[in-house]
Amino acid sequence: MTQGAPRTPARRTVLGAAGAAAFGAASGLAAGAGTAQAAETAETAEAADPRGRGAGRGHGRGYRSLPVPTVIAHRGASGYRPEHTLGSYAHALDLGAHVIEQDLVPTKDGHLVCRHENDITGTTDVADHPEFASRRTTKSVDGVSYTGWFTEDFTLAELKTLRAKERIPGTRQENTLYDGRWTVPTFEEVLRWADEEGRRRGREIWLHVETKHPSYFRSIGLGLEERLARLLRRYGRHRAHSAVFLQSFEPSSVQRLSKLVDSPLVVLLSGAATRPWDFVEAGDPRTVADLVTPAGLRWIASYAQGIGPTLDLVIPKDAAGRLGAPTTLVRDAHAQGLILHPYTQRNENTFLPADFRRGTDPAAYGDAFGALKRYFETGIDGVFSDNPDTALLAAADFRDR
Repeated sequence: MTQGAPRTPARRTVLGAAGAAAFGAASGLAAGAGTAQAAETAETAEAADPRGRGAGRGHGRGYRSLPVPTVIAHRGASGYRPEHTLGSYAHALDLGAHVIEQDLVPTKDGHLVCRHENDITGTTDVADHPEFASRRTTKSVDGVSYTGWFTEDFTLAELKTLRAKERIPGTRQENTLYDGRWTVPTFEEVLRWADEEGRRRGREIWLHVETKHPSYFRSIGLGLEERLARLLRRYGRHRAHSAVFLQSFEPSSVQRLSKLVDSPLVVLLSGAATRPWDFVEAGDPRTVADLVTPAGLRWIASYAQGIGPTLDLVIPKDAAGRLGAPTTLVRDAHAQGLILHPYTQRNENTFLPADFRRGTDPAAYGDAFGALKRYFETGIDGVFSDNPDTALLAAADFRDR
C-alpha cells in the first residue's frame, strides 16, 4: 500500500467544530423557543411557496436556508471513516458538514439499508463468513456484471451479523483502523439517529438520500420509492420544507417520488455521453448531454428542485486531465430555478484534476483548496465531499473573498 501524507486529526476536529458552531448560528434553529419560531415561519413560507423556488438563501427552514456553498458529506466523512456507517455520519457532523448523504438498497425482507451498492463484497467482511460462502454469485445490474455478495440475498438479521470496512484501503490506509467497528445501518436507524442528533445539537440534521438502481430493484419486487416514502412520512420528512433531499440517477425514480412526498428532489447526472438506466430500459434515446441543455433542464425543473452533476459537467478536463473553461450548466440550471450539488470532491491526488496534484504519491493530498476555489467560482450551490472539513474551509474562504 502507498502511505499517504501525514495528517492532523486534532486540527481537523477543531476546525470542524468551529464550522459546526458557525452553521448552527447561521441556521437560526436553536432548541426551544427558537425552534418553535422557525417552525411557525416555515409553515407560513411553505403555504406561500410550497416548493421553495422563490425562497432566498439563508431564510426559513427549507433547502434555500442552507449555507451556500452547501457542504454535503459524501457517504458521511468517508475520507476518514468507512463509508455509510454511523461512525462516518457522526464524524461528518463533528466536522461541521451541512448535509449527510445516504445511499439506499434493500434487503431480502424489504428493509432499506445504507450502502453505496448492493454488492457488499468490498464494504463488509462478508467474505470472512463461511456460513455465507454459498451466497456468492454473479448478477447483471444496470447492464454490468458483478460477482460477489448482494444485499437483496440477505435478510436484515443476517446482514446485521456483518461488519463494515474501508472500501479503498490502498488509498485510505488510515481508515482501516476502523474496520469492523460498525454494522450496516438501516435507513430507519439513520432517521432515528438524525432526530437524536438534532435534539442534542439544537439544529435540524439534513440528509441527502439516493435510491440506488431503482429499476433493477423494482424488477425483482423490491421497489425503493414506496418504502422510502413510508419511512419519510413516519419520521416527518415528507414535506417541502423537510430537512432532506431525495436523489437518483434515474429520472423516473425522482418522478415517482414526486408523487409520493413533497420533499426536495434532485436528479443526478453522470457523464455527458451516458444514458440513465431507466432511459435505456424504456428506449428513451436521450443522454445526459441532452438533459443539461436548457430544454432538458426545463424538463427536470418540472418535477425536481435540483441537479447533482459530475464536476466534469461543470468544468470539463482536457486530454491531460487539467481543468478547462466552465460550461454554461450553472447559469442554465439557475435560469430554471434549479440548485446544483455536484459530486465528488476528494483530497487525494488520484481524485484531483491534474493541475492540482502535488507530488507523485496518488494517495497523498494535493491542492484541494485550489480545485474547490475553481469550482465555487462557477456559482454552484454546494458540493459533495469525502472530506467535509476541507470543503467547509474552502467555502469559508470563498464567502470571505
